[in-house]
Amino acid sequence: MAIKEVIKMGHPTLRLTAKELTQDEVNSKWMKSLLDDMRDTMNHLGGIGIAAPQINESYQVAIIHLPPESDRYEDVEESQEFVIINPKIKVLDEQTQIFWEGCLSVPGLRGKVERPAHIKIDYLDLDYKEQSIELDGFLATVFQHELDHLFGVLYVDKVIENSLMYEEEQQKFHSEDVNT
Repeated sequence: MAIKEVIKMGHPTLRLTAKELTQDEVNSKWMKSLLDDMRDTMNHLGGIGIAAPQINESYQVAIIHLPPESDRYEDVEESQEFVIINPKIKVLDEQTQIFWEGCLSVPGLRGKVERPAHIKIDYLDLDYKEQSIELDGFLATVFQHELDHLFGVLYVDKVIENSLMYEEEQQKFHSEDVNT
């Protein structure tokens, strides 16, 4: 278990489509170590999600956990920890939602991103069994943000025009915005 360096926007790994994991890889000691490192890194930095490419491991795995308290995300309901492997996303309807987003790989910046409000994620769990979850609200946005990392996409690619700003300025001047 170790806190790993989070690679930043501009690093080529963040723009790759990550490799799908085999059952042997998921069941390996290497995977347990990778997940421990991801979890330690996410928690150390106060994140609510992390994808393997963010620690320069180009594999389709992400961890998402909304903690009971977060300095970066107030008024967010706690979630269980999700380990998502080889995910597929399906949009369930045309409704969208807008939230401020930030990223461990794009430190100090935030921007508004419009995303589908209701989604279904099909994925593999740690036993390599197929799972499915339907999501809406902020958790749906978090899943889409983290899973984008597995396909070479950063939230800054989707930011609503003129909403990208430094986190400090967003908190000063836009904290009253809905969905912050």
